[in-house]
Amino acid sequence: MLSKQELWFFAGSSAARLARSLGRRYRLRLIPRPATHKKSGSAEKKIPLDGAPAVFLADLDRDNLDAVRTLLRGRETVRLIGIARELGRNGLASADLFACLPQNAPRMLVEKTIATAFANLELAERERAAREELRRAEYEMDELNRIGVALSSTRDVNDLLQMILSKAREITGADAGSLYLVEKGQAQEAGAGPAERRLRFKLTQNDSLAFPFAESIMPLSENSMAGYVALQGEVIQLADAYAIPAGRPYRLNPKFDQESGYRTRSMLTLPMKDVKEEVHGVLQLINCKRDPAVKLASAEVIEREVQPFLSRTVRMALSLASQAAVAYENSKLYEDIETLFEGFVNAAVTAIEQRDPTTSGHSHRVSRMTVGLAETVDRVDRGSYSGVRFTREQMKEIRYAALLHDFGKVGVREEVLIKAKKLYPGQLAIVQNRFDYIRKELEARVTQQKLRVLLERSREEALEQVGLLDEECKRQLEEIDDYFQFILQVNEPTVLPAGKFDRLIQIAQESYVDPRGVQRPFLLPEEVRYLSIPKGSLDNDERLQIESHVVHSFNFLMQIPWTKEIRDIPWIARAHHEKLNGSGYP
Repeated sequence: MLSKQELWFFAGSSAARLARSLGRRYRLRLIPRPATHKKSGSAEKKIPLDGAPAVFLADLDRDNLDAVRTLLRGRETVRLIGIARELGRNGLASADLFACLPQNAPRMLVEKTIATAFANLELAERERAAREELRRAEYEMDELNRIGVALSSTRDVNDLLQMILSKAREITGADAGSLYLVEKGQAQEAGAGPAERRLRFKLTQNDSLAFPFAESIMPLSENSMAGYVALQGEVIQLADAYAIPAGRPYRLNPKFDQESGYRTRSMLTLPMKDVKEEVHGVLQLINCKRDPAVKLASAEVIEREVQPFLSRTVRMALSLASQAAVAYENSKLYEDIETLFEGFVNAAVTAIEQRDPTTSGHSHRVSRMTVGLAETVDRVDRGSYSGVRFTREQMKEIRYAALLHDFGKVGVREEVLIKAKKLYPGQLAIVQNRFDYIRKELEARVTQQKLRVLLERSREEALEQVGLLDEECKRQLEEIDDYFQFILQVNEPTVLPAGKFDRLIQIAQESYVDPRGVQRPFLLPEEVRYLSIPKGSLDNDERLQIESHVVHSFNFLMQIPWTKEIRDIPWIARAHHEKLNGSGYP
């Protein structure tokens, strides 16, 4: 029931008799009777504006109705009950009246009507309170939803933790606060059990005082409030942190207050628990202020402004702490996935470069150069690229695409991939062995000729003929060596499409007799074709195989379920051999 219920009436009004008979039940408020011909609001000034519930008893036939209207204007905690000789014939609208009674109404009816009016006021008050509570709840829900959206959209863990503490202080009116993370320590030796958990004092904020801060590690025990909350998952709410109830295992560490001159008073320590009730961190909020804008610069200000944390804000902070735990867990998971993906990318790059050691470091160099170019383009404010800007996600796309651009080389034959000269190493070895055989065959043939001369001719003629044979053999050996040196020369990759390979045809037309007596050319047609490659070390078929690595890269990267932020990686990698004029490949 509403307290301080009052009955109002004009002095000298016929309603005064009814009001005085109820003086034991209600507080009577006599209102001076206004002048008959003055429509003044002077009487209103004599009524206390304390909002106490009241019923105004007015004689509708004799009281000044204009004064009645003035008194009732804007007052939702007053109900008007009129007394009249004839009901319905007064100067007030029905909306102004709660009820209208005849002058000779029985006392019981009057009492019941007044009680009903007060009950109506009480119901209206409860309705107003319910509406206010609903409005506050809607505001709090909207605020928590807004904060939840902001938390879920923040991927950087450090930014997320700063936001969590800042928003928790904002909704509770806390002047300062700290955030602790529960983490595992270093793994113990094999067989010694799981690694012990510990608390990391991650960050702190203070609106009234600036001071140096560095992260620190502390044991996870019930001796500290943060440790107790992390272990028990309970809320600690203190009106005065220096007046902790007896029997509690935790105590306030006064070191910070002593060194800084700050005074910790009201304190709220909350667990950051996820849906599985696992505590990921602890929020510690300090000094709830009546006015969030006030700086707690002195003990007097702290005494005047600091109050205990309100139950309503504690509920909001708990809800925020739960959202924060989930957001932190998701952010860590996202970070772990990125670390895992980074490891996969580096492993893929290592696999590529192990197949082709001559290009070791190529993928990382391309990535650094490409990202550097993108950052340069992103900074320019004039010229053709002044309007080009790259987001953080696009920079990530560019980096990963550059690292993985050559992964398709795993689909290219290794002998083609690592081919450094025009002839494959096996082919060159065959050619070298062939020329070695040609040399030995020539020397053997000349030796046979010299033996035949020595047997068939006189000593003087034989010596002369042997000398001629030696000179011819020497000339032919030099010619064979010159041929092979020329082959080694043209086997090197051609930088420019030169084409003076006529001598290759000449060498290929030379022949020798193999051990079976078959006439063989110095160079096979396939060897001549490879050695005649006009540019580089690859022929057309081999170049097509190398160029196919772009499509292999694209097909491989398309198998990965990229997130929407980096889904263009396959297409960027596919275009890494395109040119600005469109003349590249594929």
